[in-house]
Amino acid sequence: MPSDSIVIIPTYNERENIERILLAVTSLTEGFDVLVVDDGSPDGTARIVERLMNTSLKGRVHLIERAGKQGLGTAYIAGFKWALQRQHYQYVFEMDADFSHSPSDLPRLLSACRDDGYDISVGSRYIEGVNVVNWPLGRILMSYCASWYVRLITGFKVRDTTAGFVCYKRRVLETLELDKIRFKGYGFQIEMKFTAHKCGFTIKEVPVVFVNRKLGVSKMSGGIFTEAMLGVLRLRWDGWFRHYPKPKP
Repeated sequence: MPSDSIVIIPTYNERENIERILLAVTSLTEGFDVLVVDDGSPDGTARIVERLMNTSLKGRVHLIERAGKQGLGTAYIAGFKWALQRQHYQYVFEMDADFSHSPSDLPRLLSACRDDGYDISVGSRYIEGVNVVNWPLGRILMSYCASWYVRLITGFKVRDTTAGFVCYKRRVLETLELDKIRFKGYGFQIEMKFTAHKCGFTIKEVPVVFVNRKLGVSKMSGGIFTEAMLGVLRLRWDGWFRHYPKPKP
């Protein structure tokens, strides 16, 4: 029987991590499939994925290759559209490749949606204090303050709005107008959650511990952070005047 859950992992130069993360996710008893969206990694990340696709993981691991770095947000949008074209996927996840998100937390995110009835579950670093390991203090403050800023400007109650560890029910992605999502980095994560909230979907924050990557290089940049901070003002404006689609019964 095909899996009803697909984990989307965007990659750029993740050869140190990609095989381990794919094996870790697909070994979970819940039977998660994985879609890697690779932005032309010159280090051969996609070739590693292709090799695994021709092993016992055939049919469980999938790959979209794109030409060059096009941004985290567009990678996820491409992955969402791919998943929606396959009717058996009812739960679609966002997850990093570098083990900052623990694969062992995927079942808890799935349970919040499948068993508890929420439309979205978020692996939250800030719902029970600050659960971040091996991040520089400056980055912790930047991330925490970003989520505080979003709550202040928008009135949105989710504590970890920039989290990239998320489970969406299929109907959420079918309802959101994905081509209208504008932002690419931090802003993308905020915009997806805020838009889903304005559409009337329910969101559950599930406490997780975020561990800074041990291998590879972070893709975070000041430009991504600035996009988010300015983008939040646009989201607030949209919240007043935009017509948001409502979920089908």
